[in-house]
Amino acid sequence: MMKQTMKVTEGEIMLYVVGFGPGKLDYFTNEAQEAIKESDLIVGYTTYIDIIREYFPEKQLNHTPMKKEVERCRYAIEEVLKGRTVAIVSSGDSGVYGLAGLIYELSVEYPPIEIEIIAGVTAALSGGAILGAPLTHDFAVISLSDLLTPWELIKKRIEFASEADLVICLYNPASKKRADYLKIACEYMMHYKAKDTVCGYVKNIGRLGQEAVICTLEELKDKTVDMFTTVYIGNSKTRMIQGKMVTPRGYRIS
Repeated sequence: MMKQTMKVTEGEIMLYVVGFGPGKLDYFTNEAQEAIKESDLIVGYTTYIDIIREYFPEKQLNHTPMKKEVERCRYAIEEVLKGRTVAIVSSGDSGVYGLAGLIYELSVEYPPIEIEIIAGVTAALSGGAILGAPLTHDFAVISLSDLLTPWELIKKRIEFASEADLVICLYNPASKKRADYLKIACEYMMHYKAKDTVCGYVKNIGRLGQEAVICTLEELKDKTVDMFTTVYIGNSKTRMIQGKMVTPRGYRIS
């Protein structure tokens, strides 16, 4: 039977997998806040724990750096097995490039525990709201990080999504080691999309230093972005309306 409430009852031990949105407390859902408050221990990537620390200073926190995701998840599961209620946190939604899947994959190696996934506002949605309404029609979300996915497969997904005239939302568009990946991706897209396709990006969504830019695909190719930037490439119908990026759904307007 599907669990109807996340409230921990006496004697119940829980592992919450929490997506807390872009980072600003206003973006936390009530469920996310309640899960964190009910947990004895909060586990997460160092950057995420630094965000949580501000809002929940009384909580015990444990953090690990990038590339320690497996160790982080095992630690969270093992702490639950010791009798503690634990929240493992990530920004955005934990099921979108987050740890929800990994938690389930690893859980089969341990005695059964109660796991609850707490949905969060993923960057595609929070950043889209800042730009206007870029995702009103069909869209694809693609990460440009090749840490876990071969670049050739990423390239194929970009090309197929572009050929299908989907709006494309790019996560992890660049890093120090991948400084030119966005430029390369834009060049692939321009085989199928016009150079003047309306595009945009948002840096530091909901955090200090937030920046939103709307530009063309040709201009986007030479923009400087980072891992905290979410990029939007419109479809053939996307246009600027009152300074915002808008993809029409196709409603008849008299």
